[in-house]
Amino acid sequence: MASAFEHHISITQGSVVLEGLLGLPAGSEGAVIFAHGSGSGRFSPRNNFVARHLQQQGLATLLLDLLTEEEASNRRKVFDIDLLADRLLLAKTWLESDQRTGHLRIGYFGASTGAGAALQAAAREPSNIHAIVSRGGRPDLAEPYLSRVTAPTLLIVGGYDFPVIEMNRAAYDVLTCKKELVIIPGATHLFEEPGTLEQVAEQAGSWFLRHLYSSSH
Repeated sequence: MASAFEHHISITQGSVVLEGLLGLPAGSEGAVIFAHGSGSGRFSPRNNFVARHLQQQGLATLLLDLLTEEEASNRRKVFDIDLLADRLLLAKTWLESDQRTGHLRIGYFGASTGAGAALQAAAREPSNIHAIVSRGGRPDLAEPYLSRVTAPTLLIVGGYDFPVIEMNRAAYDVLTCKKELVIIPGATHLFEEPGTLEQVAEQAGSWFLRHLYSSSH
């Protein structure tokens, strides 16, 4: 198991400062940027759980507040997928320019609305994006961009998350990249049932390892 050093980081653009946590295992070849769901941020317990699993697999992780504190209290900004995608692209640029992470192949892990932002960001700027995982995602929010996504995409949905299952099935049909749809039996939207979040972490880990390590791409 790889142990990750955790670094507090700040990404600045104009007057906007985004706070993040960079988990950096030794010898990593890939990094995963997390796009949180509405009203969530770098301290999201579910995303931190998944991030720790990825770090143990040797992957670097970037958990980032995509909105400032002030923006996060504005409901319109919380659902502004264009803005969230912009911020993800800012995080990608930061990773690529930092000397600790500039050599890494990048993936996105998007939850809920964050999955829509991750898919849009990947379509708009596909360079060096090698994998996407969506957890209980809203890919419908990126509908105009879905056919342009080129990175291998894994959609994970809870078996009891009925409206979201249909949204993901519809998005799956539109995606033209390498893709998989996995339904976790017995899970609701937040994967709070025992063992279900572990299944999400394992599915995400194997997907990212398969596509972020150059020998298998």
